[in-house]
Amino acid sequence: MVAAALLLLVYVVAVLTPGGQRWENAALTGSGRASPDEKAQALDALAAIQIWSLAAALIAIAVIGLIRRQLLTSIVALAVVLAGAGGTEVLKRWILPRPDLVAAPADLVENSFPSGHTAIAMTTMVAVFLVVPYRWRGWAMFLVMTWATSIGQYTVTAHWHRLSDTVGADLIALILGSVAAYWLHRRGLVRVSEQRRYGGRVVYVVVGTILAVISLALGALLAWVSIDQELASGSGDHNAFLATQVLAGAFSTAAALIYWATWHRLETVAARELT
Repeated sequence: MVAAALLLLVYVVAVLTPGGQRWENAALTGSGRASPDEKAQALDALAAIQIWSLAAALIAIAVIGLIRRQLLTSIVALAVVLAGAGGTEVLKRWILPRPDLVAAPADLVENSFPSGHTAIAMTTMVAVFLVVPYRWRGWAMFLVMTWATSIGQYTVTAHWHRLSDTVGADLIALILGSVAAYWLHRRGLVRVSEQRRYGGRVVYVVVGTILAVISLALGALLAWVSIDQELASGSGDHNAFLATQVLAGAFSTAAALIYWATWHRLETVAARELT
């Protein structure tokens, strides 16, 4: 419910107000100042998200779940990814329009809320989280979460999306992940893990939390500076872009850590383990 309310709030503030549109348009304009190396890295990362790579990820998730003999969990995990990919397209094209509230170039008025690439990356992370056993969760998240939380930032760098698009996708991943967790819990497929704690996992979470907090603070400062510059002289586009870069990664990291926290000492199990 909280994530759904925040999704609506982000859409209203960023998409349905002239101020929100104007600031995000400035950030998109500022993305033109990204270095060629930055753009090339972003485009390479985004180009890897294709139909074939999505299919490979779904197969890998299904294999992990089936190896653990968790058919229902595997189905739910796959549904989360597919719902994230399909749901963002439905929302973007038909449900959450982007009204033209401020004068802007044609390439800035196309609706892009929420980001499909970010949603795919974040829901893939959620799906992996659901199917991997507790003892391997730290390693899985180190690999998948590190990749997933960077995709939103890359979409901003590549001039593909606004900050609100990536935050909206993060919240959709949280919503779908929460629904999946609730359903699995109601089916009795979640239990408290008896595995020991792993120090490396704690270090990763603590470092990630510190970096997310610092990034959120820095991004907020850059956003404030860019708004002040824009109001004064109309030259805040570069700082607006820098703010969206920092905040896109920070919000994705925060969303991932929040979801992780809800699964503290919990893991999914096969139905046969409960009998």
